[in-house]
Amino acid sequence: MGLYNPGEIELNDPPAFEMEAKVRLRRMIRNDGTFPGKEVGETLAKKGDVGYVVGIGTYLQSYYIYAVHFLEKGYVVGCRRKELIPADETFIDDGDDEDMEEFVEEPSLQESQV
Repeated sequence: MGLYNPGEIELNDPPAFEMEAKVRLRRMIRNDGTFPGKEVGETLAKKGDVGYVVGIGTYLQSYYIYAVHFLEKGYVVGCRRKELIPADETFIDDGDDEDMEEFVEEPSLQESQV
């Protein structure tokens, strides 16, 4: 799946996560080239990492981007809804990071409007 799916417009609904929500990553996030100081493809956050929503922006007038502060990492990463679950929800690491190539293409907070 590319960056845009015309049938999926999240902005028709309220954000799935509110400010200060504690969330957990469902997938590994890699730098798509918009995160300063890191190489393209470098891992920014790993599956299972916990952080807090500190901003909510939009991308392509279709998707919410959640600025998630990963305290252990010390930085904020832009994440899509499909990459997050509530931190208190049961997390099962199946060891599979499907669509690994997709992570290099994912939007960052810099491309959103916070």
